[in-house]
Amino acid sequence: MASTFAESGADLELVGVSKRFPGFTAIEELDLMIPAGSFFALLGPSGCGKTTTLRLIAGLEEPTSGQILIGGNDVTHVKTYRRPVNTVFQSYALFPHMSIIENVAFGLKRRRIENAMGLAHEALRLVELDHLAQRRPASLSGGQQQRVALARAVVNRPALLLLDEPLGALDLKLRRQMQIELKDIQEDVGLTFLHVTHDQEEAMTMADTIAVMNKGRIEQMGAPEELYELPTTAFVANFLGQSNLFSGPVTASAGDTIVVDVAGRKISTPTSRAQRHTGEVTIGVRPEKLTVHSKEPAEKAGVNMLGPGRVNDVSFSGVSTQYQIGIPGVGNIVAFAQNMGFGPAVHDGAEVWVTWNVEHGFGLADDPADLRRFDPDDDTKSIALQQRQRLEAELGKA
Repeated sequence: MASTFAESGADLELVGVSKRFPGFTAIEELDLMIPAGSFFALLGPSGCGKTTTLRLIAGLEEPTSGQILIGGNDVTHVKTYRRPVNTVFQSYALFPHMSIIENVAFGLKRRRIENAMGLAHEALRLVELDHLAQRRPASLSGGQQQRVALARAVVNRPALLLLDEPLGALDLKLRRQMQIELKDIQEDVGLTFLHVTHDQEEAMTMADTIAVMNKGRIEQMGAPEELYELPTTAFVANFLGQSNLFSGPVTASAGDTIVVDVAGRKISTPTSRAQRHTGEVTIGVRPEKLTVHSKEPAEKAGVNMLGPGRVNDVSFSGVSTQYQIGIPGVGNIVAFAQNMGFGPAVHDGAEVWVTWNVEHGFGLADDPADLRRFDPDDDTKSIALQQRQRLEAELGKA
């Protein structure tokens, strides 16, 4: 059914796209290629430029420079309503006075598409809500309204579907359920989905490819597992999950490993998983890769060890327990331990050591001296200036 319902998606390409506002640059020389039929996620914190990128693609903003191509066609200066694009927003924006089927068929009827009601029913069947076609939006749950909004977007058969934080208003359990359903729908209809989110788990659950954005640029792009297991910058390592990062000089580089001096301890990392192999470097390991020991373990080939340290915080989170451990010369590190029994394995104040397999480490491309270059977003004055200038321009036209 799905293959006859929707046309295939189209490639999306951004070539040297920049967007400048008074006082700051939101997007800087962005190059991006999204293959047709893929589920792509733009992931990043507030203020990184991901929503501005989405608005540029949708035609809601004009780029300062660069080109936007959909299916090989330049749409940089094409009006929003003429682009083969539909957007699903966090606020579903359903018409409260219309039935569900009327909401879904609304756009088709305005375009005078034949069999608008038949296509609308088909879209509702795709999201498994055709049995509620005659109800009003107010009688549906948040998850059902989200699916109606999706059906309304898909029924127009866009080459590209933009998802702007569409699950943000849902509770945790429903959000996770909808993540799976959205991915299934994307695979069924074969459209190109571009999902904008700040939720790391959401991006990793649904997307084939993730681009992590920071301050108007893409820091790293790849498959979810690749980005998580092998981050190349401190920003990616700490935004996509948590990481323990250590800096020190490379003291040896032999064969397939480099050895880094971390507070007097020799820590090995695979050469193939390290971006820098000489001088001062930063290496890291994910908290769940660490094993916490209450007694000093014997040194073992292929295993790194740090300690002794002292547990200064124990946090129970259900499936795992998080330990924060202070190690002299290193600072605080975090370890996750799966809850296999009742209660924590070690308690607050305990002396411990941590170990991890050498193969689980990674090395960053960042210069250790630059690790604090990610300043907090403080562009509120620039945004206020931009809004004031827009108001003054509108008043001047009036």
